[in-house]
Amino acid sequence: VLQRMAKSECHFINGTEKVRFMHRHFYNRLQHVMFDSDVGHYVGFTPFGEKQARYWNNNPERTEYVRTAVDTVCRHNYKVFTP
Repeated sequence: VLQRMAKSECHFINGTEKVRFMHRHFYNRLQHVMFDSDVGHYVGFTPFGEKQARYWNNNPERTEYVRTAVDTVCRHNYKVFTP
C-alpha cells in the first residue's frame, strides 16, 4: 500500500513570542521534504525530496506563502491550538 501524507505543525515557545512552523511531506512513511520556518526554505531528505525542494524553493510565491504561515496560520490560531 502506497501512502502520501503532508503534515503542518505549529510549535509555540513562550506563547506567541517564538513560533516555529513546520510543513512536512511523507511518502510510504518516509519523510522526503520539509519546510521549517527557522530555516526559511524547503529541505529534501531523499533524491526525490531534494528535487522537489529545489523546485518549490525556486517558486517565490510558494516560498513567501509558507514563510508567512507563522503569522497567518500559527499566531492567528494560537487560542484555538492552546487549551
